[in-house]
Amino acid sequence: MDVIVQDRQRTKRVDPQGVKEWAERILRHLGLKGRELSVLLVEDAEIRELNRRYLGRDRPTNVLAFPMEGPQSFPLGDVVISTETAEREARERGVSLEEEMALLLAHGVLHLLGYDHERGGEEEALMRAKEEELLQVVLPDR
Repeated sequence: MDVIVQDRQRTKRVDPQGVKEWAERILRHLGLKGRELSVLLVEDAEIRELNRRYLGRDRPTNVLAFPMEGPQSFPLGDVVISTETAEREARERGVSLEEEMALLLAHGVLHLLGYDHERGGEEEALMRAKEEELLQVVLPDR
């Protein structure tokens, strides 16, 4: 398993090594030990540009997931997280930044695996339950 975390946030809200350890726990728990994952930590301006360029949404968002496609199944894909949005959302939800970041990482990985909450109904409920399961793996004492 290979997890690469790139840190482009200027304010250093989050420890990239901690995010790497969380991602490794998530992949292990999901039985994805032989896969590669890239995590990019950015601020709102950068995620806004990615959101606009790839999804046509000209606004910042909390997390984006870009699955790798092609004949090789080794690379799982890329998860991009805005630490700036995560910090704002953590305050709004009354949770720690650590918990919000762990949730966004789990959310992004699940999107890479094909989970899609935007369809609603049973699929959304399944994804939310899986997120909670992964949060327990990453932050068992929360």
